[in-house]
Amino acid sequence: MLLLASVAMSANSGTDAATFAIEKMDTSTRAPEASVCGFIREPLAFWSFRRAAGSVDAARVAGIRAIERVTFKAGDGRTLGGYRLRAAAPQGYLLVAQGNAMLADRIMGELQYFRDRGFDVYVYDYRGYGLSQGKSRLAAIVSDYREIVALLNTQGYRRRALYGMSLGGIILLNAVGDHGDYSALVVDSSPSRISPLGCPEQYDPINHLPADSSRLEIIAGGRDRVVRPEEIQELLLAAKFRGARVVQRAELAHPFQDATAEIHRRRMQDVADFIMR
Repeated sequence: MLLLASVAMSANSGTDAATFAIEKMDTSTRAPEASVCGFIREPLAFWSFRRAAGSVDAARVAGIRAIERVTFKAGDGRTLGGYRLRAAAPQGYLLVAQGNAMLADRIMGELQYFRDRGFDVYVYDYRGYGLSQGKSRLAAIVSDYREIVALLNTQGYRRRALYGMSLGGIILLNAVGDHGDYSALVVDSSPSRISPLGCPEQYDPINHLPADSSRLEIIAGGRDRVVRPEEIQELLLAAKFRGARVVQRAELAHPFQDATAEIHRRRMQDVADFIMR
C-alpha cells in the first residue's frame, strides 16, 4: 500500500517540501542504514533533500571566529563531519540538529550568537550530506545523534543543551527526548507526528515527550508554511500539560525563513533564554 504525502521538514527557504511516497514495511529487524519509511521512497526523498541542501562551501565559514572542523565516528563505522564554535569560557555545549535541506556550513555564522553566550556549539552534517559519510536514513540518523549526545556528555560540560529545527527536532526527540541526559532541549517547528507520512508510529515526536517535560521548550510560528500550526498543535498541548515551556508567536515562520532580522533575533533569544536558565 502506498501512502502519498508531502514532507515539509526543512530549514532552507524554497526547498521545504518533497513528495514522500512511502511503503509500509516490517521494521522489526534491519541493517544500520535500512529504510524504515519505505525501502524505495525514503532513499528517494532523502536524495531530494540532499540536492536541495547543495554542496559544501568552505567560504561560508571563512572568517568566523573560533571555528574548527570536527568529526564523529558512528557505531557502524561511518564518519560524520561538521564544525564546532569554541566559547572563550564554555559553560556548556549546544548540539544543533538542522532542517533536512541544510548543511552545517550554512548556519554556523548565525550560531555565533550561542557561542558568545558561553556555549561550545556543535553542528554535524547528517550522514550522506556534505562532510558526512553514509546513506541518509531516518533510523540511522537518530542513532547517530543518540551516540553524539552520549559522547558529548563525557566531555565535562556543566550544561548539556540541544536545539532541533524541523527535522532536527524529530531527530532529537527520537534520540534522547524521553530518556536522555540533557539540561535543555528546544524543539523548533517540528510536527507532532510523522506516521501519517507512512513512518512507524514509534518515530512520532509526540511519543517521545518525557513524563516531566520541564527541560523541554517547543517553538511554533503562526506564519509557518512548512509545518503548519495544526500539525504541531497536538505536540504543543501534550508538552505544555507535562510542564514544557511553549512559545507560540504569530509572527514566526519556519526557522531561517522569518520575515525580518529582528523576528529571527527574537527567536534565537527565546532559545538562548531557555538553555541558559
